[in-house]
Amino acid sequence: MSKTSRILVAVAALLLLGVYVFPLWSVHLTAPQYPEGLGMTIHVNTVRGLTEFDLDKINNLNHYIGMKEIHPDAIPELRIMPWIVAALVAGGLLVAALGRRRALYAWLGAFALLGLVGLIDFWKWEYDYGHNLSPDAIIKIPGMSYQPPLIGSKELLNFTASSWPALGGVLAGLSFALGAAAAVLTFRAHRAASRLGEQSRTRAVGATAAAAGR
Repeated sequence: MSKTSRILVAVAALLLLGVYVFPLWSVHLTAPQYPEGLGMTIHVNTVRGLTEFDLDKINNLNHYIGMKEIHPDAIPELRIMPWIVAALVAGGLLVAALGRRRALYAWLGAFALLGLVGLIDFWKWEYDYGHNLSPDAIIKIPGMSYQPPLIGSKELLNFTASSWPALGGVLAGLSFALGAAAAVLTFRAHRAASRLGEQSRTRAVGATAAAAGR
């Protein structure tokens, strides 16, 4: 790995520390009766309302349509994610220190896999909350489900639900992009070195053959 690639990986690893400070994802709800909107942010270790009372208000609304209440302490992934991020940070810094090409590829692959698993798990969490409704719900609409979008906006009854990456999620994406850039630079440098070595070997074989023919 070149010095540039190692710096990129180190910066990528350090950027991941931002997810401990800023939320990963944001879900926002707007409706005529809530013109100011309601919302919650998903952090690496908890779920919070955009304001002090938003999470309670969302849980109260969910009660009417049979959705389960959102209790951060009951979500096991929120206890695991801080350790996963810590492992990625430590792994990235180790790759930058060692400068090993294959270690970089392994780290980036693990990063991509964990990110994909995280998004799938978030979608499944949303699906469970939006589809597994209580039969004792006050408001029942046959065939209706209330799963918010993974990303983008969606109409749910008279609410518009919007789901987007927050600053922590953006920093995680930028971290992966820097790691990918380091991997591309490393791959190109390795391929160029391999070609140069092949050309050198070809010239050496040619020179040996010419010498033998004299």
